Amino acid sequence: MSNISGSAAELLAALDGVLAIRGEQIEVLDEAALQGEATDRLAYSAVFGSREVKAAARWILWATAQAVGLYPASIHDLYMAAGRGEFGHATTPAINVRGMSYDFARAVIRTAQGKNTKQFIFEIARSEMGYTEQRPAEFSLTMIAAGLREGFRGPLFIQGDHQQLNAKKYKQDPEAELAGLRKLIADSIDAGFYNIDIDASTLVDLAKPTEAERQELNYRHTAEMTALIRQLEPQGITVSVGGEIGEVGSQDSTPEDLEAFMTGFIPALKELGDDLVGISKISVQTGTSHGGVVLPDGSIADVKLNLEALGELSAAARRYGMGGAVQHGASTLPEEAFDKFPERDAIEVHLATAFQNMIYDDLPAEFRERIYAHLAEHHQDERKPSMTDQQFYYTTRKRGFGPFKHDFWHLPQELKDQITAHLEERFGLLFDKLGISGKAELVDRFVTPAPVAKSMPDSLRAALTTGMPSAD
Repeated sequence: MSNISGSAAELLAALDGVLAIRGEQIEVLDEAALQGEATDRLAYSAVFGSREVKAAARWILWATAQAVGLYPASIHDLYMAAGRGEFGHATTPAINVRGMSYDFARAVIRTAQGKNTKQFIFEIARSEMGYTEQRPAEFSLTMIAAGLREGFRGPLFIQGDHQQLNAKKYKQDPEAELAGLRKLIADSIDAGFYNIDIDASTLVDLAKPTEAERQELNYRHTAEMTALIRQLEPQGITVSVGGEIGEVGSQDSTPEDLEAFMTGFIPALKELGDDLVGISKISVQTGTSHGGVVLPDGSIADVKLNLEALGELSAAARRYGMGGAVQHGASTLPEEAFDKFPERDAIEVHLATAFQNMIYDDLPAEFRERIYAHLAEHHQDERKPSMTDQQFYYTTRKRGFGPFKHDFWHLPQELKDQITAHLEERFGLLFDKLGISGKAELVDRFVTPAPVAKSMPDSLRAALTTGMPSAD
């Protein structure tokens, strides 16, 4: 899996007999070979290659996926069907992929295939892109490579989670912070993120006297970014856009908050364009926090999840035509909690930290301690005076995935197999409890993916004179 090509021409030569290029499209000569070393090489080159090799590998992965019928897609139409009452009691897991990304995504896909479901999302938050060193183009092509490697076909949902406005930076320079979010949205859509969660809930001001005033900055900027997304989305694709009314880890959301947000959002969006499609879901706060609350011994405190509020908020969301409410910060909840999400018709649940914990638990002690030494050296500013070592390393070890990305990729295959086997067991349990197992037909019925062509990079075009044979 670690083979890397030194040039685009060398990469093409390694794919001889598997792929050929016809004009701006890929012809697959040996589809079975994509479930082997050919895709491994492309994935590795797309992440670790030179600029020239990365560009070539990423274009080949995208075009190959289009050729075999694997398409980055929007889940919008599925959620709208839920909003119309055409199905229920099925909660989409949105899985944040922080580390071991290629192997991790392959494990998710294998589990989904075994459970006969296509209703899952790969996602990465704005903050995660930084500390895991996965910008949108790298992330999406790694997910696509995982799909090719496992023989996945059909729509693949890739999502920008918490595409967020930072409240402190917004207060200092609103336009600069908004410009940064606009750039991230444009980069994400270009990379194949056809599902985007806008998070301006950071600007909700609970000190203001009415729900409408508290939500005003939130709904206005969510409307602005929704309008931008509609301008940028490719032909044939309606990007699934999510809004958020309550910052995770803060005060619980209420139906009144949701009504205040939507009462402002709908006319604000209409001001920007009469026929603009709105949001498909709404993220809420019902008692959880990202990563859970860490106790001094490193264990996670019990969470008082407000399931009644979650059900009320999902019902309120559907009255506005959305698929339902979205639950964040759920992966560290006890197993018995996950049956409750489809019961309350939560449309989506976001899962991250528990999977990260499983990876770290399976790492050799020497490697884990090497990461911890890096965290102690470079992230002491995040250590509060009252923190124990267990609390500090638990809250910061997410930052180990970026600096040690190469090391994670090169873990012994036997160890990676052990880690992914444990992950697959957990994924399977969650898919069952979330009510999506055995329901691949739901996605097939409601989601029609659209092909999206990308221009071949110049470096690859030049390499064709010495590399892969043309099919012209």
